[in-house]
Order: sequence, then structure tokens, then C-alpha cells
Amino acid sequence: MKTPGRPTSQAQNSESATPSALFIPLRDLLLAHKDALAVVHDTDTHFYANCNVADSKGKPQFFGAVKVSANRHALHFMPVYDFPELLAGLSPALKKHMQGKSCFNFDVLDPALLQELQKLIEQGVRCYKAAGKL
Repeated sequence: MKTPGRPTSQAQNSESATPSALFIPLRDLLLAHKDALAVVHDTDTHFYANCNVADSKGKPQFFGAVKVSANRHALHFMPVYDFPELLAGLSPALKKHMQGKSCFNFDVLDPALLQELQKLIEQGVRCYKAAGKL
């Protein structure tokens, strides 16, 4: 498994941001909870993690992912799908980045959105732990 360097404090707010300058902070939000996760992919452009606890059918349960595509970075976070109440306090700025029920797309990431995502992910982790999924 490849683990690139992770400068976690480098959230970008300029349009000239490099792919890794967006990918790494998003990836680190999920990777902060790696003890409760089974990391499936961890490359320079794709991070994918399942819960350590299997679902009721014994299959790995998806937790979250970050993927780089053409000029966007997608953060998929399943706890907001399973617990939609987590989205109730979402700022309008972060809501603009939502696509579907559990995906956030970014081409630029500012520190305020990164902080809000961090809080959302921490809340989601707590919900999953309380539900026995992590």
C-alpha cells in the first residue's frame, strides 16, 4: 500500500491548486479514523475504506472514499447516507458541493469547508460506532 506524504494543514483556496493539494487533505479526513477502517485502496489519486465490521450478510461495508477525476475530487461518505440527520446543520457553502446523497465534489477547497467536513466526518464516525458498524 502506497502512503504519500500528508501535509494536513495545506487546504487550498486557489484555483491553481495541484491535485494532491486537494486530495491529501480530503484523504486525511478519512484516514484519521484508520483504526476503525479496513483500507482497500491508498494511492496518490484514490483512497477507499470499508468498515472493519462486516454487514449483516458478512460483506465489507463501505465507509468512505476520495477519488481524483478529470478536474474534480469526490469525497464519498456513507454515514451521511445512513444517518441523513447529519446533514441538517450543513452550511449552504458545503451543500453546494453535494451531489447525490453521500458525495461531495470539489475543485477548490477552502479551510472553512475542510473544518466543516472534519466535524461532519467525526459525527458520522460516532454514529457508526454507536450503531456497531465500526
